[in-house]
Amino acid sequence: MVEHPAYPVGLRLTGRRVVVVGGGQVAQRRLPALIAAGADVTLISPSATPSVEAMADAGEIRWERRRFQDGDLADAWYALVATADTEANERISAEAERSRVWCVRSDDAGAATAWTPATGRSEGVTVAVLTTDTPDPRRSAAIRDAVVEGLRDGTLVAPQQRTRTPGVALVGGGPGDPDLITVRGRRLLAEADVVIADRLGPRDLLDELPPHVEVIDAAKIPYGRFMAQEAINNALIEHAKAGKAVVRLKGGDPYVFGRGMEELQALAEAGITCTVVPGISSSISVPSAAGIPVTHRGVAHEFTVVSGHVAPDDPRSLVDWKSLAQLRGTLVILMGVDKIGAIAQALVTHGKNPETPVALVQEGTTAAQRRVDATLGSVGEVVRAEEVKPPAVIVIGDVVKVNSRA
Repeated sequence: MVEHPAYPVGLRLTGRRVVVVGGGQVAQRRLPALIAAGADVTLISPSATPSVEAMADAGEIRWERRRFQDGDLADAWYALVATADTEANERISAEAERSRVWCVRSDDAGAATAWTPATGRSEGVTVAVLTTDTPDPRRSAAIRDAVVEGLRDGTLVAPQQRTRTPGVALVGGGPGDPDLITVRGRRLLAEADVVIADRLGPRDLLDELPPHVEVIDAAKIPYGRFMAQEAINNALIEHAKAGKAVVRLKGGDPYVFGRGMEELQALAEAGITCTVVPGISSSISVPSAAGIPVTHRGVAHEFTVVSGHVAPDDPRSLVDWKSLAQLRGTLVILMGVDKIGAIAQALVTHGKNPETPVALVQEGTTAAQRRVDATLGSVGEVVRAEEVKPPAVIVIGDVVKVNSRA
């Protein structure tokens, strides 16, 4: 064990000169944090990785395409030495010592005057971890990850960690797998007083909520029990006005057939603050989980997502099925299980090949996920025979067969 541990400190580098020597992978990893800190970064290196070069091209750093020269650390506040030349690193480190410039060395931490901690951030808090002895990057990173993840998902809550602002968060919960909700969505869920949850949201997360959290079921079951949209809006407004932190937990993304804008408009009219947290849409995540890419080189250069909740001949339909039948890309249909026979017929009538592959993915990303394959000509009959039930994502196009060619 070292006699004296490193003294931790946070450097305020905004507008201050920082010199990075070496444009390889170490620089590629460290530069974004220096840029985010507002440092005036000069990179000295004959070459750089494409990502580092892109930072220079974007004007985020200045790149001097040459080797280090004596005097390059003049007026610097901080230096990062990351070349593969040990002799050069020692010479740069010696100049830093003479110039009283804190210097990090990627090749020899013991010879450096500063160490880079494993760093993570969560809602205004920076977590920086250093091991007491010579840096142990793996251990530091593991501890950092555990702390940051705990702060983000609410499992690690410090007293008075933050001041909660009453209001509503429209949170897209993703396709159903609780691991696919965003970090921000999970944190807001952990801080909620009231959760108004859809049936298609990640329901497993509700079991993690503290006992005091009120959970309101806003399920809309096709042709079954449902909570009217007006009642949902009223519940959001009522609880928010009572000073509660309210999460409207929705499946997929709030703005992809999720009526998120309707709820936001109702809240705005009531003068209530609303935060929208995007979610992973089932239109791309569910096909992916079933091994179907919605685009693939040489097969599909586009994908179109449509709602199938009304039939093509229904006067309420806003979908141009005739135009969709002419497209060569992938067609993804949500909420279309009970109308898929009529939809398939409309596409075939307007010119789509009846042999076009179709896949239906039921309960995608959950333990109950199953995939049923058909063609446009057979899908209506297959859905009935296989008893495919909502929720299911329907994928139409040659991408359905891409994985079978592997």
